[in-house]
Amino acid sequence: MTEARWIWGEGLRTVAHDGTVLDALYPSPAIGRAPHEAPLTLAGRTDDRRGVTVEAVIVEIDLEAPPASTEDAYLRLQALSLLLVRPNELNLDGIFGHLPNVAWTNAGPMLPAEVGSRRAALQAAGIQVQGLDKFPRLTDYVLPVGVRIADVSRVRLGAYLSPGTTVMHEGFVNFNAGTLGASMVEGRISQGVVVGDGSDIGGGASIMGTLSGGGSHRVSIGERTLLGANAGIGISLGDDCVVEAGLYVTAGSKIIMIDQPLQSDGSPVIMKGSDLSGRNALMLRRNSLTGAIEAVARHGVGVTLNDALHA
Repeated sequence: MTEARWIWGEGLRTVAHDGTVLDALYPSPAIGRAPHEAPLTLAGRTDDRRGVTVEAVIVEIDLEAPPASTEDAYLRLQALSLLLVRPNELNLDGIFGHLPNVAWTNAGPMLPAEVGSRRAALQAAGIQVQGLDKFPRLTDYVLPVGVRIADVSRVRLGAYLSPGTTVMHEGFVNFNAGTLGASMVEGRISQGVVVGDGSDIGGGASIMGTLSGGGSHRVSIGERTLLGANAGIGISLGDDCVVEAGLYVTAGSKIIMIDQPLQSDGSPVIMKGSDLSGRNALMLRRNSLTGAIEAVARHGVGVTLNDALHA
């Protein structure tokens, strides 16, 4: 059993008065097994304003096994955001069942049911509810190195952001998803999606994940590829591809292959989007006269990011 399949960390978990574990923060998780009888060194505390107790805990997880607790789930999410493990390379089956819905305040998490009765005291202490969700903001737990995030509320803990990545104000990155190199993110990167080095996700663009719709294909985008503004894909793209602004291509889309010879009856070759999934050097566009989706072979490098912007 290899050390690389294990991650451990000493952390602080937040526990509500009813025993619900709300979250867990691990300052320095590491790859490998926890040291034998590792001592607790972090200090706990009580916050009566939120009705919670913060306790020290040591957790060890097997990345190939599904999450077993809230503390386990949070260690997996932080391991992703600290780039200790890549998206889709750890078991997250059933993670939602271990993540309670939490009232996220500027003082930390608390039970949503406690907010109403404590509102006056919370307001007097300057504590405000900033979100109501199972997942917190990435930056409340991890500050990724060499990354710019214009609106931190749009990037969840568990996002994997490589140095040089810029997430603009309308960009969104879900957990177990992200960038494998310097990329521009102005659209949505859904759960399970990875984007290669030098690629650009245009403003308002959308990439299908696997949390809804019953799909099982994990969409990926290669290097130096452009997903145009307000475009969308439900198939993977290889390197040096371009999807025209406003065009949505799914696995079932019918696409005319412009560069291929006509068939014997004089009709063009038509392929489904799934048949083109993962191919390199393609331009996908919509014919402005007929409305048909067309694929054209491209040559050379796809897009080039602004080096100064992503330095």
